[in-house]
Amino acid sequence: MLKRLLPAALALGFSVTTALAAGPQLKGQAPGWYRLQLGDFEITALNDGTLDLPVDKLLQQPAPNTVKALQHAYLGVPLETSVNAYLINTGSKIVLVDTGASGLFGPTLGRVLANLKASGYTPDQVDEIVITHMHGDHIGGTGADGKANFPNATLRVDKRDADFWLAPEQVAKGDGAKAIAANVKAYADAGRFKPFEGSAAGVEIVPGVKAYPAYGHTPGHSNYVAESKGQKMMFWGDLMHVAAVQFPEPAVTMSFDSDPKAAAPAREKAYAAAAKDGYYVAVTHVSFPGIGKLRVDGKGYDWLPVNYSANR
Repeated sequence: MLKRLLPAALALGFSVTTALAAGPQLKGQAPGWYRLQLGDFEITALNDGTLDLPVDKLLQQPAPNTVKALQHAYLGVPLETSVNAYLINTGSKIVLVDTGASGLFGPTLGRVLANLKASGYTPDQVDEIVITHMHGDHIGGTGADGKANFPNATLRVDKRDADFWLAPEQVAKGDGAKAIAANVKAYADAGRFKPFEGSAAGVEIVPGVKAYPAYGHTPGHSNYVAESKGQKMMFWGDLMHVAAVQFPEPAVTMSFDSDPKAAAPAREKAYAAAAKDGYYVAVTHVSFPGIGKLRVDGKGYDWLPVNYSANR
């Protein structure tokens, strides 16, 4: 009788108290890429992973000030910090802005290549690699074991940075520096390493993409600008590092800055221009995808992340 009544009871909404085991937690994230249109250009943000940074010790201000600013943003120390790169498809050329760290900073980074492929591109499609500066988390992904990861790309960087970081005394300082020099050599041996002389008027990389000096973080740190049909995006590299601190307090510098007295004015100038003209900026160490706009807020700035769209 019970067997005959059970289907009817279920149909009427009665529940059967059967214990079900929960599935295992799966961990991990979806592939880290995000795409938007900039005029006729397609921009793809590529996440290289995240890195925990003791920013209370790295930012050049009293540690309690940093902790308070982070707490205000519901964050803490160490701060899990994004490392982002960006792909610009102009329709005729494909330009990669920075390349992530590859294996230079441990297992939590090194995902640019995988995410580039997940986004629908392949490394051999990249025509130009433009490096904001030659720190390992920006140039490390250009190669591995002295072989180029992007076999058809020309590697571009401001000559000031190349001259400084490829000097024998710098290369001799450690395995990371030697790995970076080996990666650069792979492009140079193929005739595809072409440093440029920085210019305030901008240096054209390909039509619609230019380099501008933003010296201070490193001797040749550069910003890049993509412009199409009146729309503009500036790629800042390490112009800034910690959004919760350096947007409201632009004068706060980082211990990684080689020339803090130049880095702070370069940052403040870039902030003011972005807020005034309302264009997008793309930032290596702001939470992925690291794209947004700025708005003046008192003596500092508000960061307004790009509005998510599933239709870009």
